[in-house]
Formats: sequence, structure tokens, C-alpha cells
Amino acid sequence: MNKWIFQKLDFKYPLSVSCIHFISSSIGAYLVIKVLKLKPLIVVDPEDRWRRIFPMSFIFCINIVLGNVSLRYIPVSFMQTIKSFTPATTVILQWLVWKKYFDWRIWASLIPIVGGILLTSITELSFNMLGFSAALFGCLATSTKTILAESLLHGYKFDSINTVYYMAPFATMILAVPALLLEGSGVMEWFYTCPSLFTSLVIIFGSGVLAFCLNFSIFYVIHSTTAVTFNVAGNLKVAVAVTCSWLIFRNPISLMNAVGCAITLVGCTFYGYVRHMLSHQTPGTPRTPRSKMELIPLTNDKLDDKV
Repeated sequence: MNKWIFQKLDFKYPLSVSCIHFISSSIGAYLVIKVLKLKPLIVVDPEDRWRRIFPMSFIFCINIVLGNVSLRYIPVSFMQTIKSFTPATTVILQWLVWKKYFDWRIWASLIPIVGGILLTSITELSFNMLGFSAALFGCLATSTKTILAESLLHGYKFDSINTVYYMAPFATMILAVPALLLEGSGVMEWFYTCPSLFTSLVIIFGSGVLAFCLNFSIFYVIHSTTAVTFNVAGNLKVAVAVTCSWLIFRNPISLMNAVGCAITLVGCTFYGYVRHMLSHQTPGTPRTPRSKMELIPLTNDKLDDKV
């Protein structure tokens, strides 16, 4: 839908679209907690809001904006394939910064993912350096945001909807001023020249409703599993994105480009198999850990406080 907004509606303002997404998420979380009372509000001290939630909101802003910027210049299929690189950046960040141990088979499953992305990038017929760079830096932002969200939800007993409730207003505040200064005049000009204004606004604000649903599902999955599992599971949508992108926008896809995407999906499938095998190891026969950090489980078995 974002690509349709940028390309078909000629609304080429990624900051404004992102800001609409955050506003919709703020309203949606408020309705769920305050009006419908589907989840109790978790009270957070003001100091913790600025120390924990604000940095995550800032990274989340960067991630969303970079994703929307990349969609302006490259096809959906190429952008989604590049985003498949996030499992590798997530594993590397957790290994380097948090000293978390990963089985060698986890590392091996990342090889076809990275190799497939490289092949797809080399053979992309609609390659654009700005869009490619935005998507690539978005991977790093995605990994950082995911790890921060995992720490927030697991360490502070947050549920997904409360995280959106506290994060989305911060994200709106961060993004509103740049969007107004950089895109305000362009948005007003588009508003007066758009031939089908009502339909276009329905689509734009409809994408905001979907953004709330996406934020809700993102933090729910992170709360249920781990950062790497979330990223790899998200990569499985690449096949659908490639197919829909070609059917709707008719962007050219070469044979080697399709092969690179397929290799990436094979890596995701192999990773899922590895995680399944590791989670079903016989309790009495694991190898001896080399350090205490190896005792940290790769998945979160906590089942309470689900949304």
C-alpha cells in the first residue's frame, strides 16, 4: 500500500506517511487501553519513559522512514529481499554487543540468506543506489530496534499494546517537525491538485490503520519469541511481496534475480529447521556450554501475559 501511495497516488512524502502511521498507532493503542479496556495500562515512571522507550522510538522512526524512502526508488520485491539481511545483522549485534551465543548451525543458515541477497542486488534490473542504501541502513536500524524492543518487553514485563501506547506518541513527536518543515509545502500542493482526493485520503489513512496492526503484531511476536526469530519469520513474506509486486506494478524481474530471492528463502527455511531441532534437543544430551552466556535459551518459553 505504501508503494501504491508513492507511485500511483503521486504522494511522494515518506516522512508524512510515516507520521500518519504513528498517529494512527497512538490512537489505536489509546482506544484499546483507555476506551475498550482490552488491556490494563502498565504505569511507567517518567524517567523510564525517556530512558527506555524514547531511544526505541527514535530508532523505530529511522527504521520506518528509511523503509519508506527505499520504496520511493526501488521495487517492493527488491526492498523486501534486502530486508532479509536483518537476521544476519541481528545475530552479529547480539553476538558482538550482548555477547550472546548462537549455535554454529544458526550461523550456517545465514550464509544462503546473505548470498541470495547479494545475487539479487547484482542482478536487479531496477537498481537505484539511494533506494538500496536506504534499505540497507534500514536493516541495521531494524535489528537495533528489534533488540531494544526485546529487552524492553522481556525485562520490563511489557505487553505489545502497552509498548505501542508509549512508543507511538514519542515517534510522532520526533517525526512531526521534520515532516512539516521538509514536506509541508509539497503536501499542501498535492492536496489542492489531487484529482481524486477522497479516495486517495482513504488509502493513505487506511495504510495508517494497517500500520497500527503491524506494530501490534511486531511486538506481540517479539514478546512471544526472540528478535532473530521475528526477523527470519518476517522474511518469509518476501515470496508474496515479489509475486504481488510483479502482478500489481509489473516491475521487471530477471531469472537470476528470482534465483537470488529463492536462495534467500531457502536460508530462511533452513534456519527454521535449525531452530526446531535445537528446541527439541534431548535435555540429557546437550553439549557442555563453554560459558555462562551459552546457557541463555534461543527462544522465550514464557507463555503468560499474551495479547
